[in-house]
Amino acid sequence: MFSFSKCLALIAGVVAGVNAAGPLQQQTGSWGANPTNVGFYYYKPASVSSNPALIVAIHYCSGTAQAFYSGTSYANLADQHGFIVIYPDAPDAGGCWDVHTTATLTHDGGGDSLAIANMVRFAISNWGVDASRVYMTGLSSGAMMTNVLAGAYPDLFAAGSAWAGVPYGCFGGPDMWNSACSTGQITKSGQQWGSDVRSGYPGYTGPRPKLEIWQGTLDTTLNYHNFGEGIKQWTNIFGYSETPTEVDTNWPLPNWTRSVYGPNFRAISAAGVDHNIQIQADQVLDWFGITGDGSTPPTSPPPTTTPPPTTTSPNGPAQSQWGQCGGIGWQGPFTCVAGTTCQMINQWYSQCL
Repeated sequence: MFSFSKCLALIAGVVAGVNAAGPLQQQTGSWGANPTNVGFYYYKPASVSSNPALIVAIHYCSGTAQAFYSGTSYANLADQHGFIVIYPDAPDAGGCWDVHTTATLTHDGGGDSLAIANMVRFAISNWGVDASRVYMTGLSSGAMMTNVLAGAYPDLFAAGSAWAGVPYGCFGGPDMWNSACSTGQITKSGQQWGSDVRSGYPGYTGPRPKLEIWQGTLDTTLNYHNFGEGIKQWTNIFGYSETPTEVDTNWPLPNWTRSVYGPNFRAISAAGVDHNIQIQADQVLDWFGITGDGSTPPTSPPPTTTPPPTTTSPNGPAQSQWGQCGGIGWQGPFTCVAGTTCQMINQWYSQCL
């Protein structure tokens, strides 16, 4: 049985904010349809850039807009870079987001997601926000909402960063909490997961927001199985292989691994970390392109000589350095050339290092 108090205890040490120069403010009055009465809070730095970027920062279960404002560094970073931050406040008594109803999973269908979408539309219309630089990020339940918004409102967001969440639609059903999903009992093909996302905005053919997902390997609140399912979902959406094109170890922290599947999707696995994952806000801003170009620069050292061709037969020659040597569905060699060992990066990918 899920416990809100357990979730709060797990999350308490996750966020480590820095005091911002100004206060969190509440938007009152009419700002668009809000069928579930979501709270609209925001932070504007003293010096807002011309046509500023906007980040929607979405709190965790048992959290609040105020807690995410004071517990993360996005407002402080807004002081430095001139963007605006919206902090939605969940109306649910337990502080969780509606990521399960058909309404919230559907473009302009209602639910909490419609309220957040209308906050963004209000900011674009009234605050001069650059509509091409709207981003979303969230933790736990907020990460689930980030996935929901990526599916239901791809027209509003340029990029997203989801921390310890689940795939779009995984929580779908009658109840606020879906135990089958949270415990990692839901498995689908990439095509099935992708179809779920496409159902969020039927007929939409425009660009999709690029996305990164982060999760600890020891996460039991939202089981790590969901990390692999999320990889299946978003690689299908972007038409990428489920095998990464690049794997960077010890990024951005020791024992964390970044797997890049293409320019619009990457997944970061934190070995030995539970649901209490530390948000790396500087990396998020770089991914969004606020502080960098939004690309994924390579960090793995290239081989000093041209490696031998990658082998593909399990019983053939040993795999070359940097080549794949294991993972779910892998049909190639499982042993590595002398001087390297087969190291598991995640359940989908092992590499000769």
